[in-house]
Amino acid sequence: MVLMQSRKLLAGSAAAAVMIAVGFAYAQQAPRGKTSYMPVDITEPFSAIFARLSAQKPEVTRVHMALVNERYDLSNRPAAGVTMDRTKPVQEGVRVKLPAGKTWEALAEMSAEQIREQNVFPKGFYPLPHPKHQEGGFVFPHFLIDEIKRQEGRDLTRFDVDYDIPEHFLPDFPPAMYLNQRTDLGDVSQGKLVTFENYYELFNGILPPKQLEGLRLLVTPFPQQQYNQTEDRRTELVSRGSACFDCHSNGHTNKATHLAPDTRPQESRHRIVTPSLRGVQIQRLFGSQRALKTIEDFTQFEQAGAYFDGDQVIAAKKGMNPLGRLTQVDHMAEFQEELGFPPAPKLDVFGRLDPSKATPAELRGQEIFFGKGRCGACHAAPYYTDNLMHDLKTERFFKPEMINGLNSVGDGAIKTFPLRGIKNQPPYLHDGRLLTLDDTVEFFNLVLGTKLAPQEKQDLVAFLRTL
Repeated sequence: MVLMQSRKLLAGSAAAAVMIAVGFAYAQQAPRGKTSYMPVDITEPFSAIFARLSAQKPEVTRVHMALVNERYDLSNRPAAGVTMDRTKPVQEGVRVKLPAGKTWEALAEMSAEQIREQNVFPKGFYPLPHPKHQEGGFVFPHFLIDEIKRQEGRDLTRFDVDYDIPEHFLPDFPPAMYLNQRTDLGDVSQGKLVTFENYYELFNGILPPKQLEGLRLLVTPFPQQQYNQTEDRRTELVSRGSACFDCHSNGHTNKATHLAPDTRPQESRHRIVTPSLRGVQIQRLFGSQRALKTIEDFTQFEQAGAYFDGDQVIAAKKGMNPLGRLTQVDHMAEFQEELGFPPAPKLDVFGRLDPSKATPAELRGQEIFFGKGRCGACHAAPYYTDNLMHDLKTERFFKPEMINGLNSVGDGAIKTFPLRGIKNQPPYLHDGRLLTLDDTVEFFNLVLGTKLAPQEKQDLVAFLRTL
């Protein structure tokens, strides 16, 4: 008996040793940067940097857009009669391209292991690289660049990279803006992009002084890694910087993109697209993958960390704006907490559909959302979030692969985004890889293994559009 126990103990120890060895080998193979820091002393003159990166831009664009076109159907196919807050049509249909010879139904019948081994996880479900992943940094859609240039004479054009997702997949611009305490006013932006040039005339007499000052700071440009005065900037002319509302247009989003600042090396950083600030008063986590605990923390961190890729050393060189917690951050947060969700006329006070206003398809979709689809497990009514982080473990479905500078190994924990007003904020997931709600339903149907029928998927999309 003692001999048998000894053999089991030895076998267990051997197995443990093998597991430790495998883990150590993986750690040894995992990419590790030479340094956590960016170079501070730049010896190459700006003229040479500008000439070199400008010349490389067409090829950078070609390579990245080849990837985007390989993954997606980018055609402009608006859904009949479905618009965002204003008049911009919502795009319909699954845009992620299927692997050759597969259907969505066939994929749904396969296990994660089978999909991984056969290499048939749809490419559009893989993590999406930044348009220039080796560089990263803020990249803005052209409609935002054009309007900021028109109003302020400030140019957010980068000479080394362009934004990648076509405009018809992006939110309304400029988006509507709603205030929680002044719902009687409707869209307080009056159809304009709120900037430093017009914020006072639009909000004087509506906001108290603290919130008006907070809004002023949110539309004030401050130096940022790519937008500043140094020779390693990415704008042709010296730049005053970028403002919080350059990404969060009118307190919502234009889906400007950059890289999460929280990890190294560069190829291990995740692309993130700007989330909406609507409804932050009910949220308890901020930053799609950073789990910041208050809107004050988020506001302060963005200025001190994310603006400079999480490197306070380079921030000291380029002109970080140190925000006072009580005198500035508090004012900014107080205004952000006034940003409301858009109206949802078909929902009751509990966030569920009013049967007298909803269509049969929408009601069926609601039943699927809280039932077979398992969406409600994380996205609880009335705001459709649980204020937690969840790891979908997408790495179950594909083998690690280097894709255009991104080491694709999975996503890690992602916060549960509120789904209120979801039709107004495409594309979806933290990196914008899902262009439509139809794509999003297919993604979660596969990842969660819910095996929805085609009609059930359509009904679920119909319900999501009511939120």
